Amino acid sequence: MEAAVVDPGSSLLKAGFAIPDQAPAMIIPTQMKRMLDDESVTDNPVLDEVAVDPVCRGYVRDWDAMEDLLHYVLYTGLGWEMGNEGQILFTDPLCTPKANKEQLVQLMFETFNISGFYASEQAVLSLYAVGRISGCTVDIGHGKIDIAPVIEGAVNHIASRRFEFGGIDLTNFLAQELGKSNPLLNISISDVEKIKQQYSCCAEDELAYQKTQDSCPVETHTLPDGQVIKIGRERYTIGEALFQPCLLGLEAHGIVDQLVRTISNVSSDNHRQLLENTVVCGGTSSMTGFEERFQKESSLSSSAIRPTLVKPPEYMPENLTVYSAWVGGAILAKVVFPQNQHVTKADYDETGPSIVHRKCF
Repeated sequence: MEAAVVDPGSSLLKAGFAIPDQAPAMIIPTQMKRMLDDESVTDNPVLDEVAVDPVCRGYVRDWDAMEDLLHYVLYTGLGWEMGNEGQILFTDPLCTPKANKEQLVQLMFETFNISGFYASEQAVLSLYAVGRISGCTVDIGHGKIDIAPVIEGAVNHIASRRFEFGGIDLTNFLAQELGKSNPLLNISISDVEKIKQQYSCCAEDELAYQKTQDSCPVETHTLPDGQVIKIGRERYTIGEALFQPCLLGLEAHGIVDQLVRTISNVSSDNHRQLLENTVVCGGTSSMTGFEERFQKESSLSSSAIRPTLVKPPEYMPENLTVYSAWVGGAILAKVVFPQNQHVTKADYDETGPSIVHRKCF
């Protein structure tokens, strides 16, 4: 049985067996629904449905919920059998706390009784997915943005940057903008998320964005409850916020400037190798016009070496940017498990959870 690869994001969990040239078998929402039994009315108990987010801003925050989610993914989704559990590789977000890594490996060996474990950083895996071991990964996730220089398969943590905003903040921003132009409508955040995925796009440059504020075609969109919403210039605000974070009220540079500033903290001998092998991933980066805008902003960069995006190989699955870390994990799993570079049950029994820091890096 192939090793399982799990990439638990803040919005979507990607999971499947390690077959690199195929999309993950499961791409499901990470958020779960938990039923709470209201026993205040003894004769007629009411079940309340509450949303639970096991992963927040990239990190696992609710371990009980994460255990339930993984149980469903591994046994129901991937068909593992109780008592015959296999090997598993997890993707790690940038700067994962040591305690989180130890808790994950403990959960997998003591609760799921796996035979082997490995974890690797998402920035490295996203580069593996496009056939690189050195470069810079810009990961625009649901709850965070990570910019990480990677040299010979190792993240330069000193130079790396993590920003505590991502796709969910862009969704909230879009909700505010739609509320201004549709003041009489009540739009749920889940509907706004779907509108963002369907309509959001990037203007060609800052001047083109400014023109959309004066004149922009308006489309109508019917919500599930029958309400009709008008969408005009708002579709451009999401993409623009990545290049002008001041729109979100943030005192920060745009994403290309942040990339160049990150690389400037690395030895100049590596600048060309990193900037000319830039990988942008995450669901938000797949919006219409983003790649073209990124390249245009790169051409205007003050850096002597312009950032250049790496194109994924043709044999890789479509929409690779959405699950590139998972694909990289599938590639790595084909190496670490056959070559016994992973954490075994014997390793764990002998050393405990701290073994993860020695064998997974």
